[in-house]
Amino acid sequence: MKPITSNTTRAIPLKCKMVCADNSGAKVLELIAVKGYKGKLRRIPKAGVGDVVICSVKKGNEKLRKTVVYAVIVRQRKEYRRYDGERIKFTDNAAVLVNPKTFEPQGTEIRSVVAKEVVERFSPIGKIASMVL
Repeated sequence: MKPITSNTTRAIPLKCKMVCADNSGAKVLELIAVKGYKGKLRRIPKAGVGDVVICSVKKGNEKLRKTVVYAVIVRQRKEYRRYDGERIKFTDNAAVLVNPKTFEPQGTEIRSVVAKEVVERFSPIGKIASMVL
């Protein structure tokens, strides 16, 4: 994984429900854990744009429901700052399901917007995204 070229605010806590942005069959995901999170004792882990997270599928395809999956966060509601000074925020929190070992997306297309920081870190997600902002 490459570093991100912005100062992203980690604003998505555990137990947060978010939209699945790809066509893998999942509709709603619940955040269980954040990969690589190193925080203070007893502090709730949080995730931001471009983070790899472990989620539980709450709504979606019968085959995927109640399973634990890996995902990459592609949008967040809380605004974050890019190094050129502009601030970016989206209307919802969204994630894309990925393979746990190679971090390649499980779906074949993403019809909604994806943040530029995600494409810098995970280029296969940028290949299937329709719009990068």
